[in-house]
Amino acid sequence: MKKAARYFKKELMLSVSLAAAVAGLIITPPGADFFRGIDWRTLGTLLMMLCVLEGFKKENVLRPVENIASRLKTPAALSFFLVFGVFFTSMFVTNDVSLIIFVPLTILLFRSGEREQYILPVISMENIAAIRGSLLTPFGSPQNLFLYGQAKEVNFVHFMLHMLPLSVMSAVLLSVFIIVMYRKNLREQIIFSHKSAEWQQSRRLQRTTYRLLFILVMAVIITRTQFWWAALILVIAAIFAVDRKIFLRVDYVLILTFLCFFIFSSSIAGNEKISAFLSSSVAGREYWWAIGLSQIISNVPASIVLYPFTKNFAGLIYGADTAGLCSLIGSLASVINYRIYVREYPGNGKKFIKTFTLISWAFFIIVVIPGYLLSRWKFF
Repeated sequence: MKKAARYFKKELMLSVSLAAAVAGLIITPPGADFFRGIDWRTLGTLLMMLCVLEGFKKENVLRPVENIASRLKTPAALSFFLVFGVFFTSMFVTNDVSLIIFVPLTILLFRSGEREQYILPVISMENIAAIRGSLLTPFGSPQNLFLYGQAKEVNFVHFMLHMLPLSVMSAVLLSVFIIVMYRKNLREQIIFSHKSAEWQQSRRLQRTTYRLLFILVMAVIITRTQFWWAALILVIAAIFAVDRKIFLRVDYVLILTFLCFFIFSSSIAGNEKISAFLSSSVAGREYWWAIGLSQIISNVPASIVLYPFTKNFAGLIYGADTAGLCSLIGSLASVINYRIYVREYPGNGKKFIKTFTLISWAFFIIVVIPGYLLSRWKFF
């Protein structure tokens, strides 16, 4: 029991989602169409993505990125490279995975160059870069993946065009933040003592397989094919054939968390009184509801819960993609960033939260109103 208690305390979002699922089932007992309310396509796609990205990490597919970073001569240039590395990779490998790749690299490189004082502000900006970079594409974040899957009227190009203004604005603002941080020492030098590990020739098949499977998963998301289940079988079979141990590394907790919130959302939508309240309260206020509710249950489950009652799709997705700037709980990516840092610097959790909150809120205050104004530009 003590082990279970420690586990659920550690996996806070899973605990919240399980409690929500149980509460939902009590509020609205499951009926004959219970399983139809669960978005199996999103769960299957998420499983494929997580499997492939675990392969990316294990095989160090992004090793060339590390090599380029180690050639930079100043902390300012390194920060630009790392922050925008997160910004652009999060568009394709999801925001949490981009942080898993770049935050340890950031800590390693600044330690190697004896510039540890820059680690906290840089990874705080990387957190912003992950949240704001990932909003551009349907597969940049779990909530985008879910919402894009629901909005049948929105195609891939249409989606990106609507998200482009927020993305460009965020890129410009991140550049300003980095310049302000290094304004007094833009030309300060940094020399690294770390060298990246070489690729193993014996693992070439695995690296090639994961690259091809990643292309397949993106194609499934973009085309919204009804045969996603066939792609799922292919991905699982291919990984089982070349590297079956990868299944032990997959974040099944995230998938279970999604499943629980799908159960909760379906139950809430099936309750007439709650459904009526949310329908009248959320419609027209999707942007603020998404930001507010995300501070309680994070932006992914907030998107799942609010979608059935949404009339302004833009308001919901813009709000969900802004919510992660308010607090750690606002985005699962922020929680992952925090975990990585405190594993390297035990006892510095409060210092992380202070720096993270200061930088994130400075960014949030600037973008929240423009985001609200843009949310009036309806997707369909």
